[in-house]
Amino acid sequence: MTLGKVYLVGAGLGSLDTLTLRGYHLLKQAEVLVYDALVDRRLLAEVSPRCLLVDVGKRGGQPSTPQTQINRLLAYYCQQGHQVVRLKSGDPLIFGRSAAELEALATENCPVEIVPGVSSAIAAPTLAGIPLTDAELSSGFTVVSAHNPESLNWSILARVDTLVLLMGGRSLPEIVALLLENGKPEFTLVAIIRWAGFPEQEIWQGTLRNIVKLTAGETLSPTVIIIGNVIEKRSLFSSLVHLPDMPLSNQTILVTRSAGQSSNFTQLLEQKGARVIEMPALEIVPPSTWELMDKAIANLAQFDWLILTSSNAVEYFWERLNFHGLDSRALGRIKLAVVGKKTAFVLRKKGLEPDYIPPNFIADSLVENFPESLSGKQLLFPRVETGGREVLVKECTEQGATVTEVPAYQSQCPTTVPPEAAQALQNQEINIITFASSKTVKNGMKLIRELGNISLDSVCIASIGPQTSKTCLELLGRVDIEAEEYTLEGLTESIIEWVGDRKN
Repeated sequence: MTLGKVYLVGAGLGSLDTLTLRGYHLLKQAEVLVYDALVDRRLLAEVSPRCLLVDVGKRGGQPSTPQTQINRLLAYYCQQGHQVVRLKSGDPLIFGRSAAELEALATENCPVEIVPGVSSAIAAPTLAGIPLTDAELSSGFTVVSAHNPESLNWSILARVDTLVLLMGGRSLPEIVALLLENGKPEFTLVAIIRWAGFPEQEIWQGTLRNIVKLTAGETLSPTVIIIGNVIEKRSLFSSLVHLPDMPLSNQTILVTRSAGQSSNFTQLLEQKGARVIEMPALEIVPPSTWELMDKAIANLAQFDWLILTSSNAVEYFWERLNFHGLDSRALGRIKLAVVGKKTAFVLRKKGLEPDYIPPNFIADSLVENFPESLSGKQLLFPRVETGGREVLVKECTEQGATVTEVPAYQSQCPTTVPPEAAQALQNQEINIITFASSKTVKNGMKLIRELGNISLDSVCIASIGPQTSKTCLELLGRVDIEAEEYTLEGLTESIIEWVGDRKN
């Protein structure tokens, strides 16, 4: 079997902006992506849909993947002939535990390439407007990992002009005490940068005397700590450093769309600066039987219109067409009615243009605005097997049409909540929960209740449209945001407007 190759790629600060061009090209070509916790999720949107994503994130104080297991994963996928990208925050050879991975890969005779990245030790001070060297204030700087302070020689570090500490946020009081004990003046300047380079970047500036008090109660992870009087130059440089102004900065949003279908919405929100956590509230699977669908496909010539109200209906209908060796040409003169921008987009990817899209992008307006009389028309309606709304079928029938409903897919409630979502809900980290259908409200609330006594009193409830809002009112008693345009883009804009109003 032909060996693949492993690429140890530095992700920089974790965002696309600080990824090298070489790293970007490798990301696009990756067949397996093994990534860390501090890597920006927006990078994951750059890989091929066929790429296997493996999260081995390590965060202080939280469960993490053992290094030996990571080593085995890299070697295994390489030996299967895959192009493997091991994406590590910062530079892979700066406190990245790459030595263990390189040794394990060498033992297994796996080809490796190392791709440098921008270390937060360099980038974070720069983005805070702090020069690490200065002709008068700093002839050099020292970078250390401070997650284990007692292992460092503080008598030497206390004499360094500028000290950069990584992974030291949880040990700040101990670090300050050790520096003072070893003769560092108490009025030495200190700057702490959290989430450097991200829209939610925060900076605390003080001295060894007061920095612990200034940051009391704050979660100092991930942070870079700079200690040295060169920080006084920040007043000169900070105004010249540009960070993007993101309207959803500091907002943590829970997305409850179906598994495998939330990436576009996630990307829309993340592009506006939000931290997005996905909690799939739907799983889309084939129907319990294809019998009715197959019968309809065998008699397509009898239908006047094909009614498609979701992208799932499009995908599963075409999958079954292809199963029978057919393509869009089998539709002949059948006209296509499509509900929603996303459904129309998926249909166009099949090479077909909708004949009719109702206004407001909702099924309720399909009959009211139908372009021709429905009397005597034969309609084929591939739909969810159970639980869908009956209003469309009822209204079409009342107008004299014959509607043939065929199950195209099933939507069911997942059995588990992803650990990241569970932890965020339990720790009250969520600012906004989004719902894109009535089913996601019902299933989402079922999953949340199973986590225990979780209060949503301070969480904004965001709905994509009237029917979803109705279910929110029934189960939650309120709706804080309803999209003006009933699309994911419209919901994103309404969330931005709501957050902006609260800031003002």
